[in-house]
Amino acid sequence: MADILAFAGSNSSTSINYELVKYTVSLVENHKVVSLDMVKYPFPMYSVDMEKDKGFSNSLIEFKNYIQQSQGLILSVNEHNSNPSSYFKNVLDWLSRLERKFLEDTVVFLMATSPGKRGGIGALGIVQDMLPRFGANIVSTFSLPSFGENFTSEGIVDGPLREQHQAALNDFLQKLN
Repeated sequence: MADILAFAGSNSSTSINYELVKYTVSLVENHKVVSLDMVKYPFPMYSVDMEKDKGFSNSLIEFKNYIQQSQGLILSVNEHNSNPSSYFKNVLDWLSRLERKFLEDTVVFLMATSPGKRGGIGALGIVQDMLPRFGANIVSTFSLPSFGENFTSEGIVDGPLREQHQAALNDFLQKLN
């Protein structure tokens, strides 16, 4: 598949986290990167009954395979009320039922952004604590506060934040080599 799989934890067609992912991917050289738009992965809400009655969807199995065929993930999680979105939590619930250690030996660059000054740090912290349970090796994190002020079509416009993002990306890429 790819050296790196990149996606946002949002299924919104206007996701600012996916914008951050696409910007980050544009900075990656010497690696094959595949970006997934999660709008194309409309998973139903997880329930034991649904799993028992219908099993696992082809798109879930395909998504898990994409993850496992990649050496690393670039992931930016969105935040709803200081938590990861219900969509992203639902994706994790499905994936972990399909295979508990679906992130085994996967290097992760974990990011978050939001319109507010906290930059999705609540969701970032929760996901940072959660992903290692599934085998992830989170090697770097980055939070971009005040997305509307700090990001344009050119990317991160605040110098110190841009440098912090690049350093985190470099750490991630170094762990892949």
